[in-house]
Amino acid sequence: MQSAMPDEVEDEIIELLGCKREEIIRASARTGMGVEEILNAIVERVPHPVGDPDAPLQALIFDSVFNSFRGIIAYFKIENGCIRKGDKVKFFNTGKEYDADEVGVLRMDMVPRDVMTTGDVGYIISGIKTSTEVKVGDTITHVARPCDKAIAGFEESKPMVFAGVYPIEADEFEDLRASLEKLQLNDASLSFFPESSAALGFGFRCGFLGLLHMEIVQERLDREFDMSVITTVPNVSYMVYDKQGNATEVHNPSGMPDLTLIDHIEEPYIDASIITTTEYIGPIMTLCLDKRGELVKQQFIAGNRVEIYFKLPLGEIVIDFYDKLKSISKGYASFDYHPAGYRPSKLIKLDILLNGEPVDALSTLTHVDNAYDLGRRMCEKLKELIPRQQFDIAIQAAIGSKIIARETIKQVRKDVTAKCYGGDVSRKRKLLEKQKKGKKRMKQIGNVEVPQKAFLAVLKLD
Repeated sequence: MQSAMPDEVEDEIIELLGCKREEIIRASARTGMGVEEILNAIVERVPHPVGDPDAPLQALIFDSVFNSFRGIIAYFKIENGCIRKGDKVKFFNTGKEYDADEVGVLRMDMVPRDVMTTGDVGYIISGIKTSTEVKVGDTITHVARPCDKAIAGFEESKPMVFAGVYPIEADEFEDLRASLEKLQLNDASLSFFPESSAALGFGFRCGFLGLLHMEIVQERLDREFDMSVITTVPNVSYMVYDKQGNATEVHNPSGMPDLTLIDHIEEPYIDASIITTTEYIGPIMTLCLDKRGELVKQQFIAGNRVEIYFKLPLGEIVIDFYDKLKSISKGYASFDYHPAGYRPSKLIKLDILLNGEPVDALSTLTHVDNAYDLGRRMCEKLKELIPRQQFDIAIQAAIGSKIIARETIKQVRKDVTAKCYGGDVSRKRKLLEKQKKGKKRMKQIGNVEVPQKAFLAVLKLD
């Protein structure tokens, strides 16, 4: 039989649990157990923290938030050692040193503590202003007595999908930078760096784990930070090898070296698995083979469900693959994938030219077999979306210096011969020649107005 638990011990356990005695009493009434029995059961069943309180400090950062008054607040769990208010601490992977202005535990609110020891979960405030100095998965240790190694498992996330994010208003560039930095605090997998586009101005090249992650970031920018942005067509990173054997990682088609300098290009592949019912096997296989997929195997799971394994180029699935998969299977297909390294492919850069000027935001890398069809469809789509101007607009798709498709948006013309009634035909010709010179001069100095929806035209070519 267990001895009676002293009241002060009960109070200490209740305080450690972060709840009130009234809550324990209500739980006792619901279960029919006594308060002492409940507390004894918690002590017996909940494992105690494993770690050495006397070892050098090792605390794992699992989240962080931004406070406009106190800077960045990092949440951590202590694996070994202890931390006191005022200690000089260091973030192991970034090498940054700070004073622990305040440490404490997390309850309904942040509760400051003078000391926290092994097994405690809490927060640290050090007046950090730069978001990149706090990384989820990093280790906090003491400056005077550092640990030998960081807690295992920290690794920089590797983005799989890249897209340009640009503010609609050019003067909101700095606001977008601040929003992305705050968003990065509790989303360590988001990476971004500045870039500029001739068509869209200044913005950021963002790296995402996948298409779903990209959509979540867009939604959070809109809801949490009230930022209206343009997102360019998503693409993936490629390994470009020159004729000397040097490899360069390219995230953006505009960063591709000249075609004459390239030996070969490798693109990322994935191991994809699709679970569906037997009636949709044919259409799904057709879709995957159209996306340059290779069938690995298929196996029946249970009943009429089957799992199909494919090797697919990542660049083929980042735009419309998931939507098409759900459409042809009427929603009865689940899709999962894992990176499977790089493989050589016949890839070429497809440029879109407006009156001879390349628009970098519309450039794309595509397989040589798809280039002609894609170029023709892009030109046709842009002809629908770009409004008519006072001069002819030539829309061209080009591979290097070779034009593979062209559409022309005819100019808006005024009938300058309306005032000529009767007389010699040379009078009309003179007016038309005068208009022709004006149109030619206008074409040289005029800018083509490209609407925002044209930059996502590639997504809706079908």
